[in-house]
Amino acid sequence: MPKLNVDGVVVEVADGATLLQAIRRAGKDVPTLCHDDRLKPIGACRMCMVEVQGSPVPVASCATPVKDGAVVQTATPALVAERRALLEMLAADYPADAPAAQPHKPFHQMLAAHGVTAKGARAAPRDDSHPYLHVDMSQCVTCYRCERICDEVQGQNVWTATGRGAFTVLSTPGGTSLNDSPCVSCGACASTCPSGAIDDKTVLQLGVPKHFTRTTCPYCGVGCELDVGVRDGRITQILPAMDSPVNKGHTCVKGRYAWGFLDAPDRVTRPLVRKGGALVPVEWDEAISFVASRMREILAAHGPSAVGVLGSSRSTNEENYVAQKFARVVLGTNNVDCCARVCHAPTAFAMAKVFGTGAATSSYDDLERARTILVCGANATENHPVIGARIRQAARRGAALIVIDPRRIELAEEATVHLALRPGTNVALLQGLAHVILRDGLADESFLQDRVIDLDAFRAALAEATPERVSSICRVPAELIVRAAHLYARTKPGLIVHGLGATEHRQGSDGVAALSDLALLTGNLGMPGAGVNPLRGQNNVQGSAHMGCEPSRLTGYVPVAKGKAAHEQLWGVAVPEAPGLDLMQMVDAAAQGTLRALWCMGYDVAQTNPHRQATIAALKKLELLVVQDLFVNETAAEAAHVVIPAAASFEKDGTFMNAERRVSRVRAAVAPPTPECKPDWVPLAELAQRLGHGARFAWQNVEQIWDEVRAAWPPGQGMAYRRLERHGLQWPCPDEGHPGSTLLHGESFPTGKTTKLAFARFEETPEHVSAQFPFLLVTGRTLHAFNAGTMTARTKNLELRPTDTLDIHPVDAGRLGIDEGARVRVTSARGEVELPARLTTNVTPGELFTTFHDVRARVNDLTSDVRDTSAHTPEYKVTAVSIAPVGAAG
Repeated sequence: MPKLNVDGVVVEVADGATLLQAIRRAGKDVPTLCHDDRLKPIGACRMCMVEVQGSPVPVASCATPVKDGAVVQTATPALVAERRALLEMLAADYPADAPAAQPHKPFHQMLAAHGVTAKGARAAPRDDSHPYLHVDMSQCVTCYRCERICDEVQGQNVWTATGRGAFTVLSTPGGTSLNDSPCVSCGACASTCPSGAIDDKTVLQLGVPKHFTRTTCPYCGVGCELDVGVRDGRITQILPAMDSPVNKGHTCVKGRYAWGFLDAPDRVTRPLVRKGGALVPVEWDEAISFVASRMREILAAHGPSAVGVLGSSRSTNEENYVAQKFARVVLGTNNVDCCARVCHAPTAFAMAKVFGTGAATSSYDDLERARTILVCGANATENHPVIGARIRQAARRGAALIVIDPRRIELAEEATVHLALRPGTNVALLQGLAHVILRDGLADESFLQDRVIDLDAFRAALAEATPERVSSICRVPAELIVRAAHLYARTKPGLIVHGLGATEHRQGSDGVAALSDLALLTGNLGMPGAGVNPLRGQNNVQGSAHMGCEPSRLTGYVPVAKGKAAHEQLWGVAVPEAPGLDLMQMVDAAAQGTLRALWCMGYDVAQTNPHRQATIAALKKLELLVVQDLFVNETAAEAAHVVIPAAASFEKDGTFMNAERRVSRVRAAVAPPTPECKPDWVPLAELAQRLGHGARFAWQNVEQIWDEVRAAWPPGQGMAYRRLERHGLQWPCPDEGHPGSTLLHGESFPTGKTTKLAFARFEETPEHVSAQFPFLLVTGRTLHAFNAGTMTARTKNLELRPTDTLDIHPVDAGRLGIDEGARVRVTSARGEVELPARLTTNVTPGELFTTFHDVRARVNDLTSDVRDTSAHTPEYKVTAVSIAPVGAAG
């Protein structure tokens, strides 16, 4: 490690460090305009010039590597004079009032530090078309950081420089407004701009934050770390954590800007009880007493099998732990589940079956290490935008990219190979890839011999999965199947990431198992740059199930039979033995009248379950439905007897678990709107006390709950709160001296050194097109909205995407007389909805796509009752429908 002298201070830095990094390590600083730690250094602004002994001229410290023994001076009179001269040139036509109006901006601080005064504004474009971003190019200092961060980090290339020298202008392509440009509203340009030329409107309107609180994003399963800026008790700005190993100083439109729901006028701030058919406000004690009384009556009359609890992916690990403990200890039932059931339950089931652990085998940083990335059923740039951006950048740096998706998603534009399969045929396609790998001698024979058994039986089972036969099933040309198989097997290490396009099928579990088979066949497991990593849908969907909100699993995702004795010792009561019901089975049982009470925490079942009307009818049969949420969601409005107000993640403490097995801290940045808006565990603990189990729920804070989680979960025992304060840890982490685990299965599996490949014969889903329903509809998510829209629909994200749309190919639209934006009636065997048309060639003729975020659209009136054969996850990706322009006959 080289040593150098910086202004008389001797420091030691890592090999490859720049002078700027060494200067900062020495406790010194130099001004920078064009530099951002997230970007490649270019040394263009000349503000960071320093003198190095032996160098004939000053050098740009941001772009100059350290040499051992260097002697550096950062603030000689000549350097200070040069910096002042550069600033005077920039200030000559800079708005005179800007520095005083925004003294916190780095450029303005440089002017003040060097005694330079802005002289006056030049004419330049202003743009306030975007709901979150203000643009005033009279404040542009042509540092190019906006252009570079949009290119190098996000990859959207919205900002471009035109002209030369003093006539350089930064603008959007074609000079369109920012709102009409390809901008994805990540806010990276505003976060890097040193002068305020691009700025967050919330800061301009609500004021510069007085302090920041580090927390974890409440949206997708990436688990971005955020710095939440607060002024006078209100959030005025959220910035990505620059030092986060998860998001590396980046975030998306939801994490960056979509916090407005906190102050929504329809926020539930008092308990509600249904009286005379309407939900009316009541005192806290009345609501809890009512629930306790009804629970006692139902348990006494019908027993524990008649009640159930649903945890939430929007709740913390601690809250989900309490929910499942409440179900098992207080209610005496294993009827406990969470919304992992409708998304990645097949992932957990299949990966646990193949690898012994139902979670990611490696880490996000392996995206940069992989030479091949296979993306299956994951529109990552929209649904996991920070990871999507990293995948795109990896492809642009030369990694091979294989995309398996029916639609031409953004990543397909970057792909080496795009396998645009027929929806519902994942298993056939993946087995075709495995067939080619074995047929063409591409398997890692050494790995297979050491780590896999029953290869011959698997090979025989795949005999019929030839590229030609598979092509006839899934419509992907045989030569592309062969090319993809060779690419993945030959260009190692190879990393697989998959999303709901892999899981939400009748054979979702079989599809994830088939992906796992590919990793085993090629030895792409247990080493950097390789593995199988699910992109989990919600912020804590990994954690909610892992805490035990799953009918067959206890804390740590341990099977009930295996973990029963340890949990009984910890809890001091018997763990119920009777098999529990999952979400879908609970809805079935409610319809049949055998499930009579349900506590639903942070989960809009009515909005998100398939065959929506049937779900609502079942919920209305319950004798007691308690909904605990921020708002009166559809489940509450349609069927709840009691609504308990909740605290949002920005208003409470705890932890989330992201898709790379990282447990990260959640911290309260602001207070909830009323004292009745409590963390989700509090009313459950109070109810437990009223039902005679208060001593077992007598925690004083969430850290005490987490310590109990650690006691119940040996692989997590090393993750004390004090160790999670900075960036969290990845499990397994069995003791407090353990650094956490970035890779799994390097030498063995939890079940032993070897495992078996999984094979399940491909079967067509019973939901198929017909003369009556000739189109195939796929449903999913989009960038600007999140799941049921409970949060995003109460933010300015609605201005970016007001409602769900129906994506239809122009050929189909032309044939049916459907114009862009026209209302389209969509009909399935279960229901009918109306959606505005969006014409796009990203879908194949005969296929449609829509999202389910707008409660008014009620898209799940269409979706079917078909479920995954193992995990019971609904088949949201295959729905047969007919379409017609609204007003057309028939």
